Amino acid sequence: MRIAYLVSQYPAVNHAFMLREIRSLRGRGFEIHVASIRRPDRAFEALSGAEREEERGTHYVKSAGLAQAAVAHLATFVRRPIRYLHGLGEALDEGNVLYFVEAVVVGHWMRGHELRHVHTHYASTVGVMVARMFPVSLSITFHGPAEFADAREGELAEKVRASLFACAISRYGLSQLMCACGYQEWQKLELTPLGIDPAEFPARPLREAISAFRMICVGRLAAVKGQHVLLAALERLVKGGRNVELQFVGDGPDRQSLERDVESRGLSGCVVFQGNVNQDRLRELYRESDVLVLASFAEGLPVVVMEAMAMEIPCVATWVNGIPEIITHERDGLLVPPGDAEALACAVTRLMDDPALRRELGEKARLKVLEKFHLQRNTEHLADVFRRRLQ
Repeated sequence: MRIAYLVSQYPAVNHAFMLREIRSLRGRGFEIHVASIRRPDRAFEALSGAEREEERGTHYVKSAGLAQAAVAHLATFVRRPIRYLHGLGEALDEGNVLYFVEAVVVGHWMRGHELRHVHTHYASTVGVMVARMFPVSLSITFHGPAEFADAREGELAEKVRASLFACAISRYGLSQLMCACGYQEWQKLELTPLGIDPAEFPARPLREAISAFRMICVGRLAAVKGQHVLLAALERLVKGGRNVELQFVGDGPDRQSLERDVESRGLSGCVVFQGNVNQDRLRELYRESDVLVLASFAEGLPVVVMEAMAMEIPCVATWVNGIPEIITHERDGLLVPPGDAEALACAVTRLMDDPALRRELGEKARLKVLEKFHLQRNTEHLADVFRRRLQ
């Protein structure tokens, strides 16, 4: 089975799940060709070995160059003039001319490789345009929550209509697609949860003798992640005489704001901004941590929670969107209300004061990942979806 994958950026630190999914599908005999709108988020030397392999074989749309883009557009206009002009007209009406330019490059590339189906992650608008102009079928994985924030602006219903099938990674996401697209399209929808390889994230020993309790927050530094709430919770812990440390792993537009907040709260001595790190370094940071904390206002199905749970790191997270589908409160993690710094601080305090609870939650967390979010099992389910829908 030969499939084109169209993604926004590949490889990327924040989208490690894409690399795992693609390589796992290839391990099942799928021939996956990857087109990425943007180049990797790091220099080639900073990529892991697997990422370097992927980079070498990926077609980068924005790096195609004017000459290649011109050839793609001319060839498409000559072969499919009506579809080309119709696509251009719609792009002009919708203000999506740049996406149109990219879509023609992708479609021309697919034609050269004789690919008849394209599956997208975070590139659905371009994917829809490809399907409008070229004789290919389309499928989309929707992650949320940004994709569901404004169904009208995001044109969810139109994207589902244009697709052969559409995937949601969580039941929350599935419900949003059902609400947006209407009952007549429900038969197109598939639930395809993400997963991780537990062997890559082995259980780490519980830290018994702790001089400083180590918290880790992994994710993009952005308003939706609620990291200022986490800093407010940390301030409460420090003022209460607790010896705690917090590692922010990731980068983003809120970094300067968070750094100023750290300084204004007097937390400079116990907060470290690690920036973006590769998977090897991330596993090292996980092993040194006592708890993963997410204060997010909205989430899809956060893979970082799966990674921490696989390593038997207890997690404290907000009860938003897809998170309760991973963490069952008081069984394999702790859930708190979003925007509530006091509740977040209290949950962390419970874990600090109760090593037995940390051990129990951590052990059950790994069992949850093995049962529900094992990469091999969930990728096999996705492979079955592709086989059933495309054959």
